[in-house]
Amino acid sequence: MTRLPRLTPAGLDDDQRALRDAIVAGPRAGGPFPLTDEAGALTGPFNAMLFSPPVGEALQRLGAAVRYETELTDRVRELAILAVAARWDCAFERYAHEPAARAAGITAAQLDGLDGLDPEETAALRFVDALLDGDVDDVTYAETVPTIGNRVAVELTTLVGYYATLALQLRVFRVTVPVEQP
Repeated sequence: MTRLPRLTPAGLDDDQRALRDAIVAGPRAGGPFPLTDEAGALTGPFNAMLFSPPVGEALQRLGAAVRYETELTDRVRELAILAVAARWDCAFERYAHEPAARAAGITAAQLDGLDGLDPEETAALRFVDALLDGDVDDVTYAETVPTIGNRVAVELTTLVGYYATLALQLRVFRVTVPVEQP
């Protein structure tokens, strides 16, 4: 059971309402999972953001930037997100991003074994794996950044940090996958 109460629109203060409106009207609105439940409460990691609107606003803006304003390909972005979800054993992020990965053309075999990726995808995932281990050593950096580039290295580092934050919040606050998941 979730540890935070579900905040519905009727019970929000002005700052919470502004944040909720920014989330539901933003680029995530057309995403792979519903942003609100039948009562209008935000789903996934977004409900927690309402408990601290200044932090929630910054976090949701960062999330929108790493999802929609980077040079990461859809495939690299979704593979990186799913790598974070796997490392943190985060069912909600898998629920939210496996459909996006499939829509980006990532096959089940690629999700399972990461076989059949192109050299840039392989280098990006090697970089992400090192980040998930806590650092990118000099050898890994020298072998991956010439392929992915400095900008993608910065964007992947930020994406991994953002999704690790979400995974931690989802675990701590016991946010579950919606029941209607097949």
